[in-house]
Amino acid sequence: MRKLFLLFIACTLTLQLSAQVITSPDKNLTLTFELRDNGVPYYKLGYKNKPVIKPSRLGIETNDVGSLAEGFTIEDTKQASVNNTWEPIMGEQKTIRNNYNELLVTLKQPEQKNRFIRIRFRLFNDGLGFRYEFPKQDELKYFVIKEEQTGFNLAGDHKIFWIPGDYDTNEYAYTTSKISEIPSLMEKATIDVHAQVPIKNLAVQTPSMMKTSDGLYINIHEAALINYPAMNLNVDPKTFAMSSHLTPDAVGNKGYIQTDAQTPWRTIVVSDKATDILASKLILNLNEPTAYEDVSWIKPVKYIGVWWEYFVAGKSTWAYGKETNVKLSDDFTKLTPNGTHGATNENVKRHIDFAAEHGFDAVLVEGWNIGWEDWFGNWKEEVFDFVTPYPDFDVKMLSAYAASKGVKIMMHHETSSSATNYERRLDKAFQFMQDNGYNSVKTGYVGKPIPRGEHHDGQWMVNHYIHVAKTAADYKIMVNSHEAVRPTGLHRTYPNWIAQESARGTEFEAMGGLAPEHATILPFTRLMGGPMDYTPGIFQTDLSYYGTGNQRVNTTLVKQLAYYVTMYSPLQMAADLPENYARFPDAFQFIKDVALDWDDTYVQEAEPGDYVTIARKAKGKNEWYVGGITDENARTATVRFDYLPKGKNYVATIYADAKDASWNQNPQKYTITKVQVNSKSVLKQPLAPGGGVAISIKEGNKQETKGLKKL
Repeated sequence: MRKLFLLFIACTLTLQLSAQVITSPDKNLTLTFELRDNGVPYYKLGYKNKPVIKPSRLGIETNDVGSLAEGFTIEDTKQASVNNTWEPIMGEQKTIRNNYNELLVTLKQPEQKNRFIRIRFRLFNDGLGFRYEFPKQDELKYFVIKEEQTGFNLAGDHKIFWIPGDYDTNEYAYTTSKISEIPSLMEKATIDVHAQVPIKNLAVQTPSMMKTSDGLYINIHEAALINYPAMNLNVDPKTFAMSSHLTPDAVGNKGYIQTDAQTPWRTIVVSDKATDILASKLILNLNEPTAYEDVSWIKPVKYIGVWWEYFVAGKSTWAYGKETNVKLSDDFTKLTPNGTHGATNENVKRHIDFAAEHGFDAVLVEGWNIGWEDWFGNWKEEVFDFVTPYPDFDVKMLSAYAASKGVKIMMHHETSSSATNYERRLDKAFQFMQDNGYNSVKTGYVGKPIPRGEHHDGQWMVNHYIHVAKTAADYKIMVNSHEAVRPTGLHRTYPNWIAQESARGTEFEAMGGLAPEHATILPFTRLMGGPMDYTPGIFQTDLSYYGTGNQRVNTTLVKQLAYYVTMYSPLQMAADLPENYARFPDAFQFIKDVALDWDDTYVQEAEPGDYVTIARKAKGKNEWYVGGITDENARTATVRFDYLPKGKNYVATIYADAKDASWNQNPQKYTITKVQVNSKSVLKQPLAPGGGVAISIKEGNKQETKGLKKL
């Protein structure tokens, strides 16, 4: 008996002292887990024998039940492997492979009545996901998070593409620097953005994109953000260590947990190829399958809108009246019309006609509803009711008119971040939409949130956004949220949450401009979590055209076309004024043609901050589209066609920058050529500074291909 007891003790000690190791299915990534002094959990990650994350601690500190970051012993470990496929409702690929090796570690705290937690690691060929799990147990029922202790100790002073850590806005311009340079650049990077709450200590937001000096690309983010605050990253510029920094609530707590529960996944996507980062589906794979039985009503949407005219030269306004102190109880028919209201019957009908003529699905109308006279910056609760139109917007007439043309009107719900008001009115607002034929809504959260003291990225608001998406699904409505928390792949679980903004988009081109490199960074940062409503398609890039100022959109016209391929979204807007598209009908054809949903995606070349070239196959069609973009530097894009079926010729229509074009000189000059291509063709296409290339590839009959040059 004594020998058996000693053998048990020896086995237990061996389990505690030995590291747990798993590798990715392709053996390139290695994950190691161990307990160190005082039972503190640590992990490290390597790629092809190069360190990605040096030993970094794990755990959670609480305000009320003691530490969940130390005093552990290993109770159990289990390993598993998964290799299957699934099909998204909409996406960049028809089929996604889900292939990983898993390590599940159960940790026990003997000095806390043997309460236990689990840490689940999933190691894919393209990176690592891990989360904390808190099973239901008598010794751990409720707790309040003080801070998560998850570390990401980096192996060097990497190049990083970053925006300042903030609890309320993602709408900063990106800065590119070494990690050690962040402190000296933070003040300049923290530009004025409404409702911002920058983190006081040195921090950056996720997704955080980095490149090492020896050529590794590393992306840190999170997946499946549910009932938990969003994560920023504390930065130590001397040791290059990062650690989690959760968004607090109004009283400073980070999160409220009731077991059974789990955190979001912490994700680390890594490769020695930048193209692999963009091709990764790790974040999607870590989200749960769709929560809905019927998804037949969820469709891609290509739309125009009464929107850009509000930003250029004061052409029109959201507000109807001249008054600036109004209440929802006021009689809005007695307001003094300001004469510049954009959402009028006449203007909306004009947009509906344009959408119908050119095959668009919907027309977004902003400023249709009462309350815009003093909505901005006053931090009041009852700003909008979401059902009462201004006197010059006839809901029934316009809905019928749009239906007669085969077009939908897209609803706009600006909440001014009064989430309490929105939730009280949500069912009534969605019923109003359903009664009047609206099937999609753009929500907005400009301003400081109500409940007062909460943050856009805190646990309360995270739950609010999901509540809106789930409630919308009850009414078969698709949601496009702006100013919401950055996405984490939840469009897999809630596929009617069709797109988000959550970054600095096209509207900022009219408010100071975006650097030409901006759109070459976004695919590696913001778009890692999900599709973005970037609102591309601006053809009149010199905004002095409208008679005021010298503001400009810092791209060529062709780069705007390329965005429809490089900026993935099943929701895409042709954001410019209809009359500007009428001036360039041949270029506008690409926007009309380009698909929104895809069978396959081929990331051909990419470098964050420099260039991106992507080809995609349209869902269920023998059509392919290519988009290539560059930063402020001219370069030559290499476009391959090896994804085309072998032995067949296709017609490629190439939309290219003219030789003398650039983002700031001759941005509207372009060429359109047609050539024959096949799977062996290779195109070396010059891109202008701040420019791009867009290509549509279709089958052609003998008459269409006759006389075309072969590439």
